[in-house]
Amino acid sequence: MTMHLVGPALSLNGKRKGRVKFRNADEARKARDLDASWKELQKKWDVDLEEKRRRRALKAEPLIYKLNTPEDRSTRHIPSVSTPGHSTATVHKVYTGTKVKGIATMHKSNAVPVFSNEEAVEISRMRRG
Repeated sequence: MTMHLVGPALSLNGKRKGRVKFRNADEARKARDLDASWKELQKKWDVDLEEKRRRRALKAEPLIYKLNTPEDRSTRHIPSVSTPGHSTATVHKVYTGTKVKGIATMHKSNAVPVFSNEEAVEISRMRRG
C-alpha cells in the first residue's frame, strides 16, 4: 500500500504531540490553571504517575532472546529422503535449433534475434531502406 492511501490515523513520528498553541492569553491561563489543579489533586490523593511507571517497568520480566539450534529442533529424528538418479545440479540451457540464425544489436545494446537473411540486412541498415 502506498503512503498516500493511508489515512491520518497512521503516525510515522510517534505519539508525542507538539507544543500547544492557544488562541489567546485567556485560554492559555485557563489551561495552566486546570493543569495545576490536576497536579494538586494527584498530590492530595498521593498518585505519582512517574513512580507508577517506574514500578511497573521494574516488575516486568526481562526480554530473553533464544535462538533455535539444531539440538533444540524436534524434527531431528526424521531422516532425509534419498532420491536416487536425480541431481540438483543446474543444467545449462543451450539453443540447439535451426530457426534463429544469430543475434544482432539494433541500437543502445538492444539484442535482437535474427531469423532470416532479410532481417539481418534490415538490422544492418537500421531499417533505412
